[in-house]
Parts: sequence; C-alpha cells; structure tokens
Amino acid sequence: MNTMHWPALVTLAALTLCFATVAIVGRARGKYRVAAPATTGHALFERAFRVQMNTLENTVIFLPALWLCALFVGPLVATALGGLWLVGRVWYAAAYLREPKSRGGGFVLAFVAWAGLMIAASWGVLRGLLGG
Repeated sequence: MNTMHWPALVTLAALTLCFATVAIVGRARGKYRVAAPATTGHALFERAFRVQMNTLENTVIFLPALWLCALFVGPLVATALGGLWLVGRVWYAAAYLREPKSRGGGFVLAFVAWAGLMIAASWGVLRGLLGG
C-alpha cells in the first residue's frame, strides 16, 4: 500500500462529512417545511444550514492544506492532523445542531488541526525551496 492512501482516505471522509451535512439539511427542509431556495425559516433548519455552510467553507481550506502537508512533509503527519480535523468538525456539527453555544470545542480542535497542517505544509514547501 502506498502511504498516500492515508490522506486520500481522510479526503474521502471529509467528502462524506460534506455529503452528510447536505442530507441533514435536506431532511430539515422537509421536517420544518422550508422550501428551497429559502435559507431561513425554522431555527432548527437554520442550524442545519449553518452547519452545512460552515463545513463546506472549512473543507475548502482544509483539503489543500492536507495535500500540501502530505506532499511536502509526509502523508502520515497529514493523516494524523487530518483525522483530528475530522473529529473536530464532526464534534462541531453535532454540538451546533444540539446547542449552538456548545460548538466551541469542536471548532477549536478543527482549527488547531488545520493550523498544524498549514504550518507543516509551509515549513515543508519552504524547506524544499531553500534546498533542505
């Protein structure tokens, strides 16, 4: 097995998380009778919609950081940090859906993991540019 399979697995998990948030919004649309294209209505629908959008927004900056880290530092480091990001995002989503004020822990974990990916990727790229 190629070690690049590990960050690829994290990528698939992140995409699955994005799809899961889409499904949650779809279910909430039906349950709370919020017809598309509306993005407001029932408060519980709005929570689900915000979880979907926040997850999408964060995935856009997560995936490049994951792959840059995998390529320029190592796939196992990227996978470990990517796994932490996933745990944080799932925690964030579940907490936000339950009680928005409780989402902080998941947000912090995901943010720290993303920052770790960015720092590691930046270090790896710069090291390569400087001939290290």
